[in-house]
Amino acid sequence: MDAPTPIDLDTWPRRQHFEHYRRSVPCTYAMTVELDVTAFTAALRRSRRKSYIAQVWALSTVVNRHDEFRMCLTDSGEPAVWPVVHPAFTVFNPERETFACVWAPHDADFGAFHDVAAPLLAEHGRATDFFPQGELPANAFDVSSLPWASFTGFDLAIGNGWDHLAPIFTLGRYTERDGRVLLPLAVQVHHAAADGFHSARLVNELQALVSDPSWLEESPQT
Repeated sequence: MDAPTPIDLDTWPRRQHFEHYRRSVPCTYAMTVELDVTAFTAALRRSRRKSYIAQVWALSTVVNRHDEFRMCLTDSGEPAVWPVVHPAFTVFNPERETFACVWAPHDADFGAFHDVAAPLLAEHGRATDFFPQGELPANAFDVSSLPWASFTGFDLAIGNGWDHLAPIFTLGRYTERDGRVLLPLAVQVHHAAADGFHSARLVNELQALVSDPSWLEESPQT
C-alpha cells in the first residue's frame, strides 16, 4: 500500500477551512439525495452483473477522482491524501440478522472489480465475524446498504470520530415515481475534508455516471 502524500499547507487553498473544522468547530455533515437510476437499472436488467456491486463501483470511481475524498491524517495530525482508496461494503446474513464488512481493491475497470467483489459477497454472505477478511486497509472508505427501505434523510452521529476524514455512504431501496427509478443516497462528510461544493460535485458526477451506464455492458467474451 502506497503511503499518503502530505498536503502542502503553505499553498493549500483550504488550509484555514481545514483548521477551523478540525480544531475550532469540528463537525461532520450529511447530504441525502435521490439519484435518477432509470437508465442504470434498465442496463442491469440486461446484464448478469449485480446491482449492489455496480453501485459500489460507481461510488468508488467518483471518490477516487478527488483528493478531498481520499484524505487522511498523518501521525502528527496533518492532512494527507491517499493515491487510491478502496471501498469497504456491507453484506447481510439473513439467518443471524447481522452484517459483515468486506472490501475489494478499487479498479478502474468495472468488469475486473465485479470479478473480485462478487465472489467476496458470495463467500461472506453467511459470515459470523464483523470483518471476515481481517482488519480493513487504512485507505478504505465505507459503503452501507439498506435495501429494505427508501429514505429522504439519513444522518450518522459519530462519537469521537473527528480523525475520520473518509466519506461514508449509505444506499437505500429503489423506488419508482413518475416513471423514473430513484435511488436514495446519503453522503456523510467531515467538514475539514470537504465543503458542500465538493459533495455536490461528487453527487453530480455520480449522477452522470449512472445516467450513461455503458460501462455496465459486458464484452462478448464474458
